[in-house]
Amino acid sequence: MKSDLEKWFEEEGEKILREIGIKKDDVILDFGCGKGIYSLPAAKIIGSKGKLFALDKSRTELNKLANKARSAGLNNIKIIETSGKLKIPMEDEFFDVVLLYDILHSYYFSSSERKELLEETYRVLKYDGFLSVYPEHMSLEEIKKEIEEAGFFFDKKIPGKLIHEEKFTHTHILNFKKTR
Repeated sequence: MKSDLEKWFEEEGEKILREIGIKKDDVILDFGCGKGIYSLPAAKIIGSKGKLFALDKSRTELNKLANKARSAGLNNIKIIETSGKLKIPMEDEFFDVVLLYDILHSYYFSSSERKELLEETYRVLKYDGFLSVYPEHMSLEEIKKEIEEAGFFFDKKIPGKLIHEEKFTHTHILNFKKTR
């Protein structure tokens, strides 16, 4: 019998990430990507002309992701190790999609650090792109308010099942657009 993680990588991950709006040729930032739970299925969707930037402060996790990407024949993932700083090393309006999945909570960031990260996200996201958030460990209303205060507007709430701690969890994903 297959584990939830195996099912996620074989089909469920691509299915839900397509539902949230990821498409062929997108340029994506997976901030706090860890070992690539969301990066790998997203990289499959965007294809060879798309690019996924996997950013994390853990060299160990990034190495695991790089090895999995190689094994899967995915050459469209660029690994970015960060020192833990919230500055995203990319130019303004670079990304079509930014994923902040299970990252915007007090375990990792204070309220002021979340604000700084959201400001950076706003800077690097294209106006016709979207921010997608999996708000684990925070209430939907609390995170929605913080994101809107950073200049985004709520676009949609997508129900679905994601992987959290290597098991499926039924949750909601929130998508936001930039205000002008």
